[in-house]
Amino acid sequence: MKKFTLNLKIVFSFTACLTFCVFSGFNSPEENTVFIQNMLTKYYDNDGQNQEVKRYEINVTNTGFCRYRKVYTNGKEEFFAFNLSRFKAMDYYGTNTKGDLYLRTKNDDVIIQTRNDSQGEIDSMGTYLVIPLKNIDVAELNALAENFKRINQTLLASNK
Repeated sequence: MKKFTLNLKIVFSFTACLTFCVFSGFNSPEENTVFIQNMLTKYYDNDGQNQEVKRYEINVTNTGFCRYRKVYTNGKEEFFAFNLSRFKAMDYYGTNTKGDLYLRTKNDDVIIQTRNDSQGEIDSMGTYLVIPLKNIDVAELNALAENFKRINQTLLASNK
């Protein structure tokens, strides 16, 4: 009976370790979206704007949308949004201390809305979204690009 109990403990321990190893190696889409949102918020450069921004919002949802909203001190609002399944590439122009992150889509997939502007309310479409960043290094940019690719592949696979 002791030998049976010992074998049962060994099999149970092996199964538990195997299960832990298998499930710890995969990232869920929620982890990717949280990582992207945290990185964009952490390194956002509020001073890198043409006009003074009163507040901004960056939201990356579990359903695959990236939303960016800016409210300027003069009351003007700009809103950008696109589905991450339409993500094509990420480019960064600048240095470690300051630069612009370009999130590019496959076609005119970025929704652009402007409210309370002197030129009127404008709705249009674009092929990229620009987010000013500061104090970000190459390793963090590479991790950000990898997470964008992962969430894009996950969304494309789930749409098929």
